[in-house]
Amino acid sequence: MTDLPTRESMEFDVVIVGAGPAGLAAAIRLKQISADINVVVVEKGSEVGAHILSGAVIDPSALDKLLPDWRKDQERPLKTEVTEDRFLWLSQSSGIRLPNFAMPPLMSNHGAFVGSLADVCRYLGKQAEAMGVEIYPGFAAAEVLYGDKGEVQGIATGDMGIGKNKEHLDSFTRGMELRAKYTLFAEGARGSLTKMLLAKYELAKDCEPPKFGIGLKEIWQINPAKHKPGLIQHSFGWPLGNSTGGGSFLYHFGDNLVSVGFVVHLNYTNPWLSPFEEFQRFKTHPKIKGMFEGGKRLAYGSRAITEGGYQSVPKLTFPGGALIGCAAGFVNVPRIKGSHNAMASGMLAAESVAKALAAGRTNDEITDYENAWRKSSIGQDLWKVRNVKPLWSKFGTFIGIALGGFDMWCNTLGFSLFGTVGHGKSDADTLKPAKECTRIDYPRPDGKISFDRLSSVFLSNTNHEENQPPHLVVRDMALQKSSEHDIFGGPSTRYCPAGVYEWVGEGADLTYVINAQNCVHCKTCDIKDPNRNITWVPPEGSGGPNYPNM
Repeated sequence: MTDLPTRESMEFDVVIVGAGPAGLAAAIRLKQISADINVVVVEKGSEVGAHILSGAVIDPSALDKLLPDWRKDQERPLKTEVTEDRFLWLSQSSGIRLPNFAMPPLMSNHGAFVGSLADVCRYLGKQAEAMGVEIYPGFAAAEVLYGDKGEVQGIATGDMGIGKNKEHLDSFTRGMELRAKYTLFAEGARGSLTKMLLAKYELAKDCEPPKFGIGLKEIWQINPAKHKPGLIQHSFGWPLGNSTGGGSFLYHFGDNLVSVGFVVHLNYTNPWLSPFEEFQRFKTHPKIKGMFEGGKRLAYGSRAITEGGYQSVPKLTFPGGALIGCAAGFVNVPRIKGSHNAMASGMLAAESVAKALAAGRTNDEITDYENAWRKSSIGQDLWKVRNVKPLWSKFGTFIGIALGGFDMWCNTLGFSLFGTVGHGKSDADTLKPAKECTRIDYPRPDGKISFDRLSSVFLSNTNHEENQPPHLVVRDMALQKSSEHDIFGGPSTRYCPAGVYEWVGEGADLTYVINAQNCVHCKTCDIKDPNRNITWVPPEGSGGPNYPNM
C-alpha cells in the first residue's frame, strides 16, 4: 500500500466516543458546568439513535437529575408511565403469574417509563447541540491515539473508500484525528476500542470475567382492543431449559405499540441452541401468541448486553480517559435496566473531567471518577443485585432465581448470606462439544407470529457498503474449520441473530461464508466464539442498522 497522506487534526477539550445515553449525558453535563468546555461526540450510526436498542423500561432518575424540566417539554421522549407489573413463569403449555408482593422491592417499576431509548438519545442529542456540543454521526472511531508516555490523546475516525482487498478507491478519504485533553469511551457493550484499552492498561485484571447476554427485540403494532398502555410483563422458563438463563419482556406504549423481546445469557452450553429461534418460539406460547394475532411487526434488532454487574466492572480510568455506560458494564441484570446507570456514569465522569480541566490538568488519570462510582447511585444499584446472575448460572433457572430473589430481599435489609459470588468461566468457554449435546429442532416460522432471520434483518434497515474490508475478522480460518465446525458443530450459524455466518458445501469443499452485509452489530460473535477467533471491528462509517425507535 502506498504511503498514506497525513490525517487532518482537530483539537478539543473532551472527545466522547458514542452518542448513547452515557456519552450524551456526559456531553450535556460538561456544558452545564462550563459553556467554555469544547466537546465533540462521534457516533458510528448514520444518525443519533440509529444503533440504539434497548427494552426499554427506563428508570428516569438520572434524566431527572440531568434535565430536571424534561417532563414539561412538549417534545419529551417518554410519555407512557408504567401502570402495571406482571411476572410469569412459563411451562410449554401454560403459565403461572407470580404474585407481585413476593417480588423484591428492587424489581418494582413504579415511576418508570415505557418508550424508545433511541428517541431518548435523539432528544438528548438535540439538547447537547443546543448547548454547543458538536456531534458527528456517521463516523466510526477506529483508532485510539496515544502520547509518548502511553496516555490517551484522542481518537481517529476510520478511513473511507477502501475496497475489499484494502485497495484505495477513487473515493478514498483519510479519517480525522480528534485530539483531546480527555477522552470518554461510551461505545456500549463489547466496544472495539474499549477492548483495546482493557488489554493495554490491564483494566480487568482485578475483577471477575465480563459476562454478556444477547437481547433480541421486535416492535409490533397490535389490535387496539388488546393494548394496555403502561403494562409491562416479564417471564422466564419456557422455551429455555433450566440450565439456560434468560427470559422475555413485553411492554405496551405509544400508539398501540408493543415492544417484545427475549434475552439469552451467553454462558449457555449447548452449541445447537439458537437465541433467535428461541425468541420466535416464545411468541407462539399460548399465553403470548394472542397478543400478536392480527397485529403487524414493524421493527427488529439485536444487541449484546453486559451482565457481569458489580463484580465484573473493570478499572474505569487510565491516563487521558475513562470508560462510561455499558462500556463499563453498568447494567442491572434482574431489572433489565442500564440507561439510568449509563447516564449517571456519564455525568459522574464529566464532573471529574471538568474539575481536572479547571485545575489546568490534561491527559492524566481522573481518579475521582474511579473512586466515586461505588458509593454513587450506580454502585448502590449494582451492589444489591450482584449475586442474581451468578446464582442463576450456578443453580439453574428454578433454584437460581429463587436464591437470587431471596438475596435481593436480604440486600434490602443491608446484608447477604452469600457474600459476593463469582461468575466463573468467560462466555467463550462454556460451550460443550456438539456430540455431547442434544440437537434442537426448531419449528418453521409461520410468517405471521414467527419469522426467519433474513426477513427480520430487512426490518432493521441494515446496510453496509459492500466494497470494503470485512469488519468481521476471522483470525485463523483453519481453526474455524477444525474447532468451531468440527468440534462445536458451527454455533456461529445459530448464535448470530442476522444470518451472517454459514458453512456451505461438504468435505474438502466446505467453506465458511461471512455475509457481513447482514450484520446488525450485536457483537455476539466477538463474545461467544469458542476460540475467540472472530473479532468485530467498525465498518465504514454509518454502516449497520438504522433503527427508527428501538
